[in-house]
Amino acid sequence: QVQLVESGGGLVQAGGSLRLSCAASRSIIGTMGWYRQAPGKQRELVATRTISGTTNYADSVKGRFTISRDNAKNTVYLQMNSLKPEDTAVYYCVSYLAGSPYWGQGTEVIVSS
Repeated sequence: QVQLVESGGGLVQAGGSLRLSCAASRSIIGTMGWYRQAPGKQRELVATRTISGTTNYADSVKGRFTISRDNAKNTVYLQMNSLKPEDTAVYYCVSYLAGSPYWGQGTEVIVSS
C-alpha cells in the first residue's frame, strides 16, 4: 500500500506556470507519473517517469511540461509552463507498486483565457 498526496494546483492565466508535487508515503521503485481528467472526458496520461529517469509525455504537453522525480523524498513533480485553457483538469498522481497503480486524490488546475 502507498498513499499519495498531491499539491500545487490552482487557478492560473493562460501562458502561466504551475508546479504540481506528489509525495508518496514510502519509497517507490516503479514508475510514477501524472494523469488528468477534464470535465466530461476520460482520464488521460500526462507524463510518467521511471526510477531510472525514462520519461514519457502526452503529445499535447511535450515541450511545455516537465516531469521530475526526487527518489530520496519519494516525490514526483510536474512543472507546467505555457499553460492553455485546454489544460484545465483534475490532475492525478499515480504510482506503480508491484505492478498495481495507486492514485492520489487529485488536484485541480484551472487555466483561464
